[in-house]
Amino acid sequence: MADSYRGVFGAIPYAIRETESWTMRVYGVIGALAAGLIATVVTLALVVWMAETTNVQGGTFLFSRSLYVIAGFAAVAPLLAPLLFVARRHRRDDPVKPGYDRKLAYGGFLFLCSLYVGLIISAPAELRDPTESIVVGALYALPQITGVVPPVLAALVVFATHYRLRGAAERDATDTP
Repeated sequence: MADSYRGVFGAIPYAIRETESWTMRVYGVIGALAAGLIATVVTLALVVWMAETTNVQGGTFLFSRSLYVIAGFAAVAPLLAPLLFVARRHRRDDPVKPGYDRKLAYGGFLFLCSLYVGLIISAPAELRDPTESIVVGALYALPQITGVVPPVLAALVVFATHYRLRGAAERDATDTP
């Protein structure tokens, strides 16, 4: 355990260093930077929002601030999950199916893309640029509330990939005499 890591911030470089998958290494850098950027934006936006609503009594505003923090965590957690799963697997030397690291990286990239698609769908009307793109036009035509669907589905794919590949390897390991 001399080369082990300590916490989330140590797990990211550990996963990048220990994986043999170049896809996971690239995702490790991009995913960690994206998670850091999102965490910074959410934190700064929360500070500005709190400053703008300092004279308001508790209740609804306090509740919506809490939801804002939860939404920020919901955007960052699936970005870091593939890295944390890979770091844990390498630290514990868990049995997994071949391609585990690479497939988790694909899931992470899928989640990152789904965040972008969700932002396009949920963009306010005054921020939407006129476009000739059929795809963007179709995304703009969807109700704004459906902007949460792509990230939720992609996050489920990340976690399902982990459990499917990890769980199948554990079952295979216990079935052999």
